[in-house]
Amino acid sequence: MLWGAVTVVGLGFLVALEIASRRYGERGPITDQAREVIFAPRSGTVLYASMALLMVVLTWRQRFVALGAAVGIDVVFWVVRRAVGAEMMFGNGALWVTLACGVIAVTRRTGRDRVLLLKGVGLALLLVAGRKTGYTWLLITSKTRPTVLDQYVATADHALGNPSWLAGRLVAATGTVGAHVLEWVYIQLPVAAVAVALYQLRHVAVERRFPGHHLVRTFLVIGLLGPGIYMIFPVVGPVFAYGADGGHWAVANLWPDTPPPVGAPQPMPFDEITPRNCMPSLHTAWATAIFIHALKGPWVLRFAGAFWLIATLGATLGFGYHYGADIIAGVVFTLTIDMALCSLDRGWDRSAKRFVVYGAAVFTAFLASYRCLSTEMAAHPWVFGPLLVLAMASVVYGYARTTRLSELTAVPAHLPEPRREPQPEPV
Repeated sequence: MLWGAVTVVGLGFLVALEIASRRYGERGPITDQAREVIFAPRSGTVLYASMALLMVVLTWRQRFVALGAAVGIDVVFWVVRRAVGAEMMFGNGALWVTLACGVIAVTRRTGRDRVLLLKGVGLALLLVAGRKTGYTWLLITSKTRPTVLDQYVATADHALGNPSWLAGRLVAATGTVGAHVLEWVYIQLPVAAVAVALYQLRHVAVERRFPGHHLVRTFLVIGLLGPGIYMIFPVVGPVFAYGADGGHWAVANLWPDTPPPVGAPQPMPFDEITPRNCMPSLHTAWATAIFIHALKGPWVLRFAGAFWLIATLGATLGFGYHYGADIIAGVVFTLTIDMALCSLDRGWDRSAKRFVVYGAAVFTAFLASYRCLSTEMAAHPWVFGPLLVLAMASVVYGYARTTRLSELTAVPAHLPEPRREPQPEPV
C-alpha cells in the first residue's frame, strides 16, 4: 500500500507538471521522455548512467547482454538518423533496454526477483524523470516569478567578500582550458553521482536487496525540494542580474570586474526565459552529497569526490551562476536532507532529531537574513561574514558528529562466545 501510494502521488505530480508545461506552450516531462524512445534524446549520457544503475541488480552475464543490446540499438538509430539527416544523439538504446527490463520483470519474473528488477528499473527511470522534471520546474519558475531578489543576495554577499566576482576573474585568467574543464565538471555532475552510487550498490546483485540509504535517494530528494525554494526565493544569478547575459534586464554590466555598489535593494523585474534557479545552489548541494557519500569509499573515490566538489564550486561561482550566499545555503540544505534520509533508515535518535531541526533552522535563518538584513550585512561585513561561515561550519560539525555517533551505536556489541561444557569421555 505504501509503494502504491507513492507511485500514485508521483504520477499525479508528473501529470500536474505536464499540464502546467502545456499551458506555457512547452512539452512536459512525460511527453519529453516518451519522445526519446524514438527521437534524439537531450542527454545520452544520463540515459546510459541510469541504465548503469539498473544493472546493479543484474548478473555479470546479463550486464554484458544489456550493454551490448543498448549499443546495438544505438548503432541502428545512428545509421538511420544519418541517412535521413536527423539530429544525431545516442542514448535511445539505453532507454529501450531499461523499458525492456521492466517488461521482463512483469511478465517473466516472480517473487523477490521481480521486486528487485522492478526496483532497479524504477531507480533508473527516477534519475531520468528527475532530470526531465527539473527542466519543467525551471520553466515554471521563469513564467510564474516575474520579479527576482538578486539585489538582496548581492548586497548580502558583500559580507562574504563577493566571491562570485573574485572567482569570475580567476576563471577568466585561466583562459579557455580552465573554463572548459570546469564546464565539463559542471555538466557531468550526474555521471559523478552515478559513479559513487555504483560503488555503494555494488553488492545488490549478490545480496538481492538495496541498502537502506545511498546517494541516489539524497540526490533525488534534493532535486525534488530545491525547486520549491526557487519559488519562494527567486534569484537568477550575477551573470544575468549584473552581467552582459542579462541584456537590458540587468542592473548594470558589472560582473565580474566591478562588485555592485551597496544601496537599498529591492525586487527587480526580469525576463520570462531565465530560470530562477539560484537559491540555494543545487549544483553545490549535489556536489556536497557526492563528497560526503564518497568519503566512505576507497581513496580514489574520496579524491574524486573532493575534486568534483571543489571544481563545482569553482564553476558555479566562476561562471556567475551563483553568489556566495546561496553556496553556503546549499551546503546546509544538503546535510540536513541527508541526515533526515539516513535517520529514516537507521531510526530517529535524539541527536539526529536535534540536528535536522537545527539544520532547517539555520537554512531558514539564512534566507530570512538575506531578505531582511542584507543592508546591515553589507555595512558590517566583519561581523556578519564570520557569522555566516560559522553557522555553516556548525552544521558541518554537527553532521559529522551525529553521523559518527549513529555509526557507533549501529555497530553491534561484541559478545564472547559461550564456553563449551565439558563432555564426559566414553569409557
